[in-house]
Amino acid sequence: MSLVTWQDLCIDALDVGAQSRFWSAVGGLEVADPADPDRLSGPTPRHTVWVNQVDRPHRVKNRLHLDVDCASVDDLVALGATVLAPSSETGFAWTVLADPEGNEFCGFERGADKVPDYRLHGVAIDCADPEHLAQWWGELFGAAPTRDPQGDWWTLTGVAVDDRMTLDFGPVPEPRTEPNRLHWDVVGRAEELLARGATHLWDQPQWTVLADPEGNEFCVFPPS
Repeated sequence: MSLVTWQDLCIDALDVGAQSRFWSAVGGLEVADPADPDRLSGPTPRHTVWVNQVDRPHRVKNRLHLDVDCASVDDLVALGATVLAPSSETGFAWTVLADPEGNEFCGFERGADKVPDYRLHGVAIDCADPEHLAQWWGELFGAAPTRDPQGDWWTLTGVAVDDRMTLDFGPVPEPRTEPNRLHWDVVGRAEELLARGATHLWDQPQWTVLADPEGNEFCVFPPS
């Protein structure tokens, strides 16, 4: 039995309007209200992305980033992305890019005839101990993570927006130094998550902000 269910994604932004336009175009979403562009809507409420106003610019490499499908990397550049590490140079199946505020993300070229309408297909999480963090989140979501047979990545499938989106936990050497500019929200009971090792950060009228065992912030909304 799961202790949490997925609710939505949140992206921090200095310029909410500009970031909403960028990520709606990249992700295959719609700005729900152009007069108040902080919510991007998709085919279901779980596909919602909130673009949250902050006064803190991107300063260090993000420990959470999005993986997106695209017809070509050139399409992402035309929308305002910057190429950081092309797949032709790294040999990986993806190109590392930055959005207009410097947030890293990975673009996977699928070809125009194979790009789905909703194009956010993964969240990658940098970890000191990817196995432990994947197991921790897997217990909350009620799913068992799987290990990449050729590396130290661990993946949760079927717990996020849809069955296609994955949560991918990978090892990095550098420590966490800044609040994340991307996080997910869940529905659950904060007290149960605290008992499982989450850390209380602060309270809001409608939700509680917690951190997972590696300090990644997430928001918990009580069941309705």
